[in-house]
Amino acid sequence: MSEIIRIFDTTLRDGEQAPGVSLTPEQKLEIAIQLDRLGVDVIEAGFPVASEGERRAFKLIKEAGLKAEICALARADQRDVDAAISVEPDSIHVFYSTSDIHLKSVLGVSREEALERIIKYITYVKDHGFICEFSPMDATRTDLEFLKQVCRAAEEAGADRLNVPDTVGVMTPKRMYDLIMELRRVVRIPISVHCHNDFGLAVANTLAGIEAGAVQAHVTVNGIGERAGNAALEEVVMALNLLYGKKTNIDTRQIYATSQLVRRLTGVQLQPHKPIVGDNAFAHESGIHVRGVVVDPCAFEPFSPELVGRVRKIVAGKHAGKHGIKTILEESGLRPTENQLDEIVKRVKELGDKGKTVTDTDVLAIARSVIEAPIEGMKAVNLEELVVVTGTGVIPTSSVKLNVLGKEYVSAETGVGPVDASLKAIQRVIQNLARISLREFRIEAVTGGSDAIAEVIVKIEDETGNLVSARGAREDIVMASVEAMINAINKLLARRSIH
Repeated sequence: MSEIIRIFDTTLRDGEQAPGVSLTPEQKLEIAIQLDRLGVDVIEAGFPVASEGERRAFKLIKEAGLKAEICALARADQRDVDAAISVEPDSIHVFYSTSDIHLKSVLGVSREEALERIIKYITYVKDHGFICEFSPMDATRTDLEFLKQVCRAAEEAGADRLNVPDTVGVMTPKRMYDLIMELRRVVRIPISVHCHNDFGLAVANTLAGIEAGAVQAHVTVNGIGERAGNAALEEVVMALNLLYGKKTNIDTRQIYATSQLVRRLTGVQLQPHKPIVGDNAFAHESGIHVRGVVVDPCAFEPFSPELVGRVRKIVAGKHAGKHGIKTILEESGLRPTENQLDEIVKRVKELGDKGKTVTDTDVLAIARSVIEAPIEGMKAVNLEELVVVTGTGVIPTSSVKLNVLGKEYVSAETGVGPVDASLKAIQRVIQNLARISLREFRIEAVTGGSDAIAEVIVKIEDETGNLVSARGAREDIVMASVEAMINAINKLLARRSIH
């Protein structure tokens, strides 16, 4: 294996061929600048013969003065190659099919005619002074002896590099390794590999080709491309760096920023579990994993997220443990007691058991509600039951059962809605302890979805002017409102030293 592996990025060409992706020249320039910042060796900026927009993109990219080699794609065809020459790239990537299925069914030409065309246009490119990389398209389904003949002829015609495309992604790592080894025996020029992901093996096949002696990998950011896509730049680079100990010129700290830019401009979203750049790549929920990663990140991470421009994320959910929840809270400046933490974890797990994705906002809302609540055992008022009736043609009615200083009280009230009715019913029960007025009611935060956590803040005042505020956080906005009201009453009564 070569010590330094070149990265040939084809996001702007093969990546743009992903269904539904179409980039403007200005967007191509933006991505090219970021690819150059990332440190790719070659940027295949497009297919000049395709459109005027492609040619304009080349002009913009060339004028940007990037360090990377700028490459144009062309079929072994006069019009294609002339179009590529016209944009004055640093190199031209010439390709032509060599498999019998392509030659017979798609192109209707013989092997001899294909070979003659390949030699002609490699020579033409070289005669015009450009670096030439040649690809025998569908190489991995090409008769091996004919493929060798083509590769030898390409080298003799002056090709500077030979690229081996697994055009329909049918290779396995062992077969790719063997193929590159065979081709290295017949050519001396550097070999590239270009793998598609139809069987999910693009990265594995790319690495196998490099193990066999290929010195350049064709990749795309986020693995985008035709059908199932191409070998993902981020996966290939990180595997080379950390698993094989091989160097590239990539600044890995730019990987995530590059991924996000390509995602935004192409509109191709990433699955959460996508390696390296997916939302879950450095997210931890399991209590065992979180405890381990908080103590020593190497326990459950193969490498530091900062290495690719990311940060670790502790996720709340039904699998979460105290360490994870505590970490989330401490990062936001909240330091609950052990009893409060137990209650927060309990509520988070209850949400997870209901199938809800628990966000950091949910956790913080729950935590604020629990932390601000009066200490258990010192509450004068506790909710035992709540029944609400509402709907079309029905006056909203709420019945509450409260335990007040050890005695049970029941009250029912109507209101303009279930929240109004519930708060009135609570106020009726405690009127002998304190005459309370609701001065403020607001919803502070609501996370997304119909099962969102509602965080309710209330401010109440008694007849002597004592003013307190409290909050509640529940999926049910009525329950959140009732929780906030009871927390506020308990704070007020504690201030009045009734209990």
